[in-house]
Amino acid sequence: MSVMASPKSSAFRRRMNKVWTYLSKPQNTILLLLGIILTITTIFPMVTILQDTVKLHPGSIDSNANAAESQVQALGETYTAYNWTNLFTDSITTRVGRERVTQTVASIYLWTPLLNSVLISIFACFGAILYGGIFAYLVTRTNLKFKKYLSSIFIFPYIMPQWTLAVMWQNLFNSNIVTGGNDGLFVALFHIYMPKWWCEGLFPVSVVLALHYAPFAYILIGGIFRNMDANLEEAATILNTPRWKTFLRVTLPLVKPAILSTILLVFSSAMGSYPIPHYLKLNTLSTQYVGMSSNRAGQASILAVIMMLFGFLILIVNQRTTSGRKNFTTVTGKSGQTSVVNLRVWKYILSAFFVVTTLATGILPIILFAIETFLPNPGDYSFVTHGIAGHMTTKWWLTAENVTENGMYGQKGILYNSEIWNAFGGTLIVALFCALAAGTIGTLIGYCVSKNRRSKWAAYVNNMAFLPYLMPSLAVGVAFFVFGSNVGIYNTFLLLVLAGTVKYIPFASRSALNSMMQLSGEIEEAAIIQDIPWIKRMTRIIIPIQKTSIISGFLLPFMTCLRELTLFMLLCGQGKIITTMLGYFDEMGLYAFSSGINLILIVVILVFNTLVNKLTGASLDAGIGGGK
Repeated sequence: MSVMASPKSSAFRRRMNKVWTYLSKPQNTILLLLGIILTITTIFPMVTILQDTVKLHPGSIDSNANAAESQVQALGETYTAYNWTNLFTDSITTRVGRERVTQTVASIYLWTPLLNSVLISIFACFGAILYGGIFAYLVTRTNLKFKKYLSSIFIFPYIMPQWTLAVMWQNLFNSNIVTGGNDGLFVALFHIYMPKWWCEGLFPVSVVLALHYAPFAYILIGGIFRNMDANLEEAATILNTPRWKTFLRVTLPLVKPAILSTILLVFSSAMGSYPIPHYLKLNTLSTQYVGMSSNRAGQASILAVIMMLFGFLILIVNQRTTSGRKNFTTVTGKSGQTSVVNLRVWKYILSAFFVVTTLATGILPIILFAIETFLPNPGDYSFVTHGIAGHMTTKWWLTAENVTENGMYGQKGILYNSEIWNAFGGTLIVALFCALAAGTIGTLIGYCVSKNRRSKWAAYVNNMAFLPYLMPSLAVGVAFFVFGSNVGIYNTFLLLVLAGTVKYIPFASRSALNSMMQLSGEIEEAAIIQDIPWIKRMTRIIIPIQKTSIISGFLLPFMTCLRELTLFMLLCGQGKIITTMLGYFDEMGLYAFSSGINLILIVVILVFNTLVNKLTGASLDAGIGGGK
């Protein structure tokens, strides 16, 4: 006698069949696993740092608090609001001359650094868009001279380490009278002493950040200018619209998405920048966190949470601005190539201006770093006026033994210094594994999301992969620092690779997603009909077709990881990787060693960038018009 299945069991079977059908597609299974992995590796470190703000750390209670060290030990594993109340409500009394001044803790440790961080982010956005956007327009829409050279050299400040221009600014404008130390090159040449606000603080930090991120604006805005539909401007021309009005009412609205993208990327990157404010002596959230992390760990974690909130805010703004796109339709006109604006005599003036500025931001730093490594007293440019003879030395490079005199402090020369080369080897290891992990995961995310374009889970995974890029690097580093300390992997290559992978996945995922969206589904469907396994479809069909974009997804994390400092500085000790040795040599006064490390990094990055261009044809300025 047959037994009828119950309604509950039938419903369960239907659900299981739906689940089995969903998971039978490789892209769905991979997307599910990647979503879980990204949620754990992205959200869990953020939760641990939020948890750290409500823990009482031994040694973090100052002398004004009515608590003894024994109470600290007793409360060490409990949750408390002390860190929040101390930061936002307590006061500190300090002596200024003969007077005692009382200030709130928040005004010292939070509001002033927060204001500086927001100001440099805003000024960096404005400067990057103004400088990079104008350059993009001139390269793509005018008869500017030397386009190929200018386009290639313009992106150098972004390819090079972030602190390169900051150190160059010091070498140029620092002086013994204003900032202390040696006179810079500008003082040695012209005997002009720049004021302190020019040498240190808000102004130079904003300028250097704007120059560093101007290639963002050039790449994003230049791509829009290059591929803009000619119908729209031709229609305005036929209707006798003045050129200035066409630019304001037609051209600018078309590049508005690129401008908004530039603002979001530059703002988030500048907010978490540490090396530039550190070298140019501006108190920001990032530098304040580093200063507080040892004796006020709980309050420092609150600063990191605030930086993370800016990242979430930027993600929300990014979703709002890109969710709805406006379409433009011409009412008259015909298709054709956009005419190039004739600058007349201005093409020579503007070309000369950009040749000088690109030389100053792209070539001069390399020359100055090289000179620094041959000066007996790095930073002293007196040889400019007294002649070069006797003012150069090779000791910083070729000293083969530990020397205590001549300012070597027991260090061997750069070429013989095993600590430097071991750290450089560690950097290569971290960069290689970060590139392999981020490139593989990013490629899979791009493939799976393109196959599930209307899925909410795919949108969630895509946003989760992109979130770390919009968050300040220091905030991500702090989250993994707390996470790594809790699970016992601090100061290991595993923690560095994990943090780097999560931070650099967006490079590969966006590159892969854009390329996969252009790939017709019929290609893979034809292989599925012939029962070709998924692995073979990926390795024999999809990857070979989109190899350029996929290779870029591996190489971008590699080159970025080589010059990373802000993300890794808290995750390991000095000497683990080469960028963390800069502060060590600066503290010892071995500025020639830090200049040598900068020079090595710049040369290696430029060599890899050139190899990538030659082998794959990929270039940051490709398609913008710099090759013409």
